[in-house]
Amino acid sequence: MRRGGGVLMHIASLPGPFGIGVFGEEAISFARQLQKQGMKYWQVLPFTYPGMGDSPYQSFSAFAGNWMFIDPRRLMKRGLLTPDEVVNAEYNVNKWRVDYDFLRIAREELLRKAYSRAGEDLMKEVTKFAKDNKWADDVAVYQAIKDENYQQAWWDWTDEALKNCDPKAVDKMRQTDNYRFHAFVQYIFMQEWAEVKKEINECGIAIIGDMPIYVSGDSADVWGAREQFKMADPAKVKKLIEEYEKAVKKAVKEGGEEAAKDVRKVKQEALIFDKVAGVPPDYFSEDGQLWGNPIYDWDKHKKDGYKWWMTRIEESYKLYDYLRIDHFRAFSSYWEVEANAKTAREGEWKKGPGLEFFEVMDKKFGDRSRLIAEDLGEMTPDLKEFMDNVHIPGMRVMEFAFNPGDDSSFLPHNFAKNCVAYTGTHDNNTLLGWLYDAPEQVRRCCLEYCGFEGDNWGEGGTRSKSCRAVIKTLWMSHADVVIIPIQDMLGYGGDTRMNIPGTATGNWRVRFTKEDLDGIDDDWYRDLNRIYFR
Repeated sequence: MRRGGGVLMHIASLPGPFGIGVFGEEAISFARQLQKQGMKYWQVLPFTYPGMGDSPYQSFSAFAGNWMFIDPRRLMKRGLLTPDEVVNAEYNVNKWRVDYDFLRIAREELLRKAYSRAGEDLMKEVTKFAKDNKWADDVAVYQAIKDENYQQAWWDWTDEALKNCDPKAVDKMRQTDNYRFHAFVQYIFMQEWAEVKKEINECGIAIIGDMPIYVSGDSADVWGAREQFKMADPAKVKKLIEEYEKAVKKAVKEGGEEAAKDVRKVKQEALIFDKVAGVPPDYFSEDGQLWGNPIYDWDKHKKDGYKWWMTRIEESYKLYDYLRIDHFRAFSSYWEVEANAKTAREGEWKKGPGLEFFEVMDKKFGDRSRLIAEDLGEMTPDLKEFMDNVHIPGMRVMEFAFNPGDDSSFLPHNFAKNCVAYTGTHDNNTLLGWLYDAPEQVRRCCLEYCGFEGDNWGEGGTRSKSCRAVIKTLWMSHADVVIIPIQDMLGYGGDTRMNIPGTATGNWRVRFTKEDLDGIDDDWYRDLNRIYFR
């Protein structure tokens, strides 16, 4: 990657009148602002539809786009919405937070109106799109069935043929109006982003995308290809059924039907998946993180040349110029936990596909120059050897660096040239929030290292001297690419943090206004990029 600087901001966080950031003029305006600042990169979070906890890392599809990002104004230009309908779609109750509960209903209603006006020529394009892209067809079928089953998980669907992906039943679903609606939505999403991305790239800004390593259990990906995941073993299921039936009877006897609900829920999850994903205890959580995503059966993926994965990367390359793979270490080794475990502490390390995966990828794409590895966490010997051999830039985060007396690899003077370095990521506190929460010795170590003098380190805002000192130190480093979250550029506190790992609600909602972005000192960043040849 070219030496340069960039900013991390989720599309959802963009300003605008629709309650969430969209693929509209605000996105292009932000790219132009980055261009004015001399930046080269805009890093985004996954474009996938938010799932459990509103997380874009827990989507119903590894491929499908978040229809909330579709710009109603562009639909109006297509003749699919009226001006009054676009105005009525505005939602300004809170300009700094996304109201997902409201938007899930309101935006779907708006898109169904647009779909109802799609002409024959447009629907021919949609049909061709779904036919040419298997993932889009899978998503449209899956979502159409979900709608008929009150959004229940696929294992709770009443129709056994559809639950088990029977070809005849699935083909029948393709004839429904609801199937065509969901195919339409994905077609519009991809069309709008292609238009917006073209203008962003013309500003000299490259998009760094983000791909979660795992998929959700309740997803089109697992429903349509269960053989590629570690599903529950029949013999084990039989034993669990006996154990759980006893537990249910006991719960009913002691506390009634209400008391048995949690028991039945645990039974259901354990009967579907054999193993699930997570990470062991680390600096984010003393019990580790039990994500609950199904584990890939890598042996089966290997047999067909990692076909599903190659398609996933190919589709991601259509969306982004560069691709950050979240939890990259799972290609080397991954943490596997029993499906009915209570915490991630109960897991164990398993070997991933290793270098062979990337050798297959090289044959298809030529090289790995568009990949970034999220390699955070404990750097075990096997991971270090893997990263040394895979030759993909890893990540460094300054907020992890400043333990007094520790010559950490996260300190800027230790950055490798071939890395992407950050003040913090979407999983960290904001820089100002971190300075407030850090132990005094850690804060003092950071400020001294970054050349900050004075006692006003707690002052925030776009001209915060303490934030600027840390950002300048990052820009001075040897790392090819440096990225700061938009919160750090604004000098905002922990109340604007994007995500707190291990918490189920309240995340992924932060937004910013046009006034927030207009208040940034663009000239300071332009000089910073000029001085340090970024």
